[in-house]
Amino acid sequence: MAKKYSKTEYFKIVLVLGALCTISPFSIDMYLPGFPEMAQTLNTPISNIQLSLTAYLVGIAIGQLFYGPLLDRFGRKKPLYAGLAIYILASIGCALSQTVENLILMRFIQAIGGCAGMVSAQAIVRDIFPVEKTAQAMSLLVLVIAVSPMIAPALGGFVTAAYDWHWVFIILAALTAIIWIATVIVLPSGALPDQEISLRPKQVWNGYLKVLDNRQFLVYMLVGGIAGAAPFAYIASSADVFMNLYGLSEHQFGWIFGILAFAMIGSTQLNHILLRKFSSQQIINFSLHYQVSVGLLLVTGVYFDWFNVYALIALMFVFLTAHGLNGPNTTALSMAPFSRNAGSASAMLGSMRMAIGGIVTAVVSLFHASSAFPMVLGMAACALGGFMVLKMDQLTPGTISKKSHTAFST
Repeated sequence: MAKKYSKTEYFKIVLVLGALCTISPFSIDMYLPGFPEMAQTLNTPISNIQLSLTAYLVGIAIGQLFYGPLLDRFGRKKPLYAGLAIYILASIGCALSQTVENLILMRFIQAIGGCAGMVSAQAIVRDIFPVEKTAQAMSLLVLVIAVSPMIAPALGGFVTAAYDWHWVFIILAALTAIIWIATVIVLPSGALPDQEISLRPKQVWNGYLKVLDNRQFLVYMLVGGIAGAAPFAYIASSADVFMNLYGLSEHQFGWIFGILAFAMIGSTQLNHILLRKFSSQQIINFSLHYQVSVGLLLVTGVYFDWFNVYALIALMFVFLTAHGLNGPNTTALSMAPFSRNAGSASAMLGSMRMAIGGIVTAVVSLFHASSAFPMVLGMAACALGGFMVLKMDQLTPGTISKKSHTAFST
């Protein structure tokens, strides 16, 4: 039975869990304003710098699959501490990189360490809060996470302009060290170590297959993963589009990134209110209809050159509000069927989402052009893909999307 926490304890726990989840958003967003300078310093095209972002997303996707069984076998904190140590060392390695190849490698290792925070945070939410409260808790986590894109690019732009891009990674290492200390002091242990969880490759693989065999998990993982990859299409191209195409400065880019991040913050809080009257399934269904419509308008408008930079930002703001509704609800419904293997389920969920995000960033980078079209096309395609998965489930006999969702031990 989940322990009841005071409001102060609840606030501190959610704050630290959110901080753990911000490690990767900061790692992704904070160095974006430095892309042009990094390309110049490392004597490489900006498309190669974009590959360092892809490497980070691939590292997250792979790393989470390893952390899942470790979190179930050894408890939540020991693997988390190991991951944070790897992240800090790899961040220093990024700062010392002299070639783009070394940067890409260090970013991959950095992701292997940093993803521990994301997996453990989602598993601990499932451990310590009742199932019916997980969507609300996830909404609060997304609120904390959504603040980071407002801060990270602005901070990264300031650091890059005042010093250089190397210092961005030094600051990331320092911030993670602070989060590590807060984790030790504040965070509950979550589920106890389970010695029955095997770390043998065959058993681990079978465990993941068991997770994927759950239809509710599979459907909402795909819906959330595909639709949730839309911001990655934007992130991969945003520095090039706004700074090179529209000629904005590092500081201006940071402010725009923050404004667009606010779209997700507002909708996340709206989701917290909507859950009092509507189910997660109803909210997801509405938000995907709405996001696909806005996405198609974005694609059409950019293709026919209807928009200036202000109109483009405004429509992207409207589009991204749906992300704050989709994310918490698809995560909560994906995790709901699991209690004992919550670590493995969280790892598979995060891994698949980041794998899809990595594919999207790589594809958008391949179609690099002097236009915002690849960016908005990628965003719209992701929203449409998630929408189609949801509709296919609803049209299938015995659909889980029309049933009430309850937790059971897996």
